[in-house]
Amino acid sequence: MRQVPSIFSIQVGLPRVMADEREWTSGFLKESITELLWLGTTNLQGDAQADLVHHGGPHKAVCVYSAVHYPYWRKQLQLPDLLGGDFGENFTVAALRECDVCIGDTFTIGDCVVQVSQPRQPCWKLARRWGIKDLALQVQQTGFTGWYFRVLTEGHVQRGMELRLVDRLHAEWTIEAANQLMHHDKHNQAAAARLAAVPELSPSWQATLSKRADTGEQPDEAKRLG
Repeated sequence: MRQVPSIFSIQVGLPRVMADEREWTSGFLKESITELLWLGTTNLQGDAQADLVHHGGPHKAVCVYSAVHYPYWRKQLQLPDLLGGDFGENFTVAALRECDVCIGDTFTIGDCVVQVSQPRQPCWKLARRWGIKDLALQVQQTGFTGWYFRVLTEGHVQRGMELRLVDRLHAEWTIEAANQLMHHDKHNQAAAARLAAVPELSPSWQATLSKRADTGEQPDEAKRLG
């Protein structure tokens, strides 16, 4: 019997200053919350981002990661105590992976309605948090990136709530397929144009892929990956 997709855990956190060889500020470190939380159009209650240029906002209101991937990362990184939220996500979800979720998919969670806007693009802060220099690149290469929800209807959410798919608009554009195009099939300009034309795709991904389709130009990933 197929497991019903649900919220395995919810994590929130405010930006804080951290220091290793130098100081950096991030909302990456999050606390697991079991009580009801308000989910607004830009954030979960108690959550915030330090870098509002690249994180947060209406198209990245909720960062989502699959609980399915944690056993792989515990073994791969030799970090046996990794838990939901340790990749900086707000929702750790059960029974959903990148191959199961499509751009524009709409889910109900309790009285909330959310929509998939884009894959997550891992950045250097993930690597910095765990002291593994190439971790963001590893995540990108595996395709185990997670994704973002925008919030169409605000409401309360809680650990254990089910995610019920109510609309699928673009079955061909799974998160897995979008990742493959963005990070591996970089010279497929025709596919870039098709994905860029999907109205439910986030504006930042639309802009990047439209530029690729028109000019062949690729974004410089070095700074993001650290």
